[in-house]
Amino acid sequence: MTDTATATATPSSHAKPSSFTRLKRMLPPALGGDAVIVPVVRIAGAIGAVGPFRQGVTLASLAGPLKKAFAMRGPAVAITINSPGGSPVQSHLIFGRIRALAEESGKTVIVAVEDVAASGGYLIALAGDEILVDPSSIVGSIGVVSAGFGFVGLLDRLGIERRVHTAGENKAMLDPFQPERESDVVHLKALQRDVHDMFIHLVRTRRGARLVEDPALFTGAFWSGLRGVELGLVDRVGDLRSALRARYGERVVLRPVGGRRGLVRSLVGGRLGHGSAMMRPDLAQAALAAVEERALWARYGL
Repeated sequence: MTDTATATATPSSHAKPSSFTRLKRMLPPALGGDAVIVPVVRIAGAIGAVGPFRQGVTLASLAGPLKKAFAMRGPAVAITINSPGGSPVQSHLIFGRIRALAEESGKTVIVAVEDVAASGGYLIALAGDEILVDPSSIVGSIGVVSAGFGFVGLLDRLGIERRVHTAGENKAMLDPFQPERESDVVHLKALQRDVHDMFIHLVRTRRGARLVEDPALFTGAFWSGLRGVELGLVDRVGDLRSALRARYGERVVLRPVGGRRGLVRSLVGGRLGHGSAMMRPDLAQAALAAVEERALWARYGL
């Protein structure tokens, strides 16, 4: 004899979806119709302060967008990177914040490299669980560089006397107007080795068995996206939208997340600041900052 109560309580495997479910499926993804939302945070430019009135990419500029992105619903956060590098400290701080938020939220991090993710830009890319590149992207440059100028004798030729008074014999270390001391260079190279060792450790930890041992891997050399895949520095060639659709389905929605410009920055960079001498940056400092930033990009032919 059939148990009528049991038969009634057992749902049919061919039960029709509710009216609400059918309506939701009919909505376009942008209106929330069964969409998989993936927030996208863009990291572009030199990393760190590039001048008194020119702020590059820093943790302070990204903290808000990153927090917002990881708080949004969805299984992943996408990050696009286009950076020639810069400050190793800011690069490491940004990397650390991305990984901390990923672990707290349980979300997957997908990184997509645009023109370049080199040096500090590549360090940030290591925060990705998967790193995508274009075949012509530039990746790598796992090294540390310090650059400056020497003006020894210039002030004498100009008839200028420079006076420097310090408490501490090394306070004026690597002064560009004094002859370079061997002890200063030794100290600088030791500092660079510490930073380089940290970088190498991070690459080995994050890329693991995917890395292919190559004598040039940690020399500061850089490669195309295709070669980066072969070396295990990145995972595969592909564009972000296609990769997310392959992973989460055709109804995936990429949702850009950006930060707001501060009042002072708006006044300096916008129309309101252009007519005020008080808000105008020192032209010499601004020009030097622009040259330094341009040199970072020019190293990679960009």
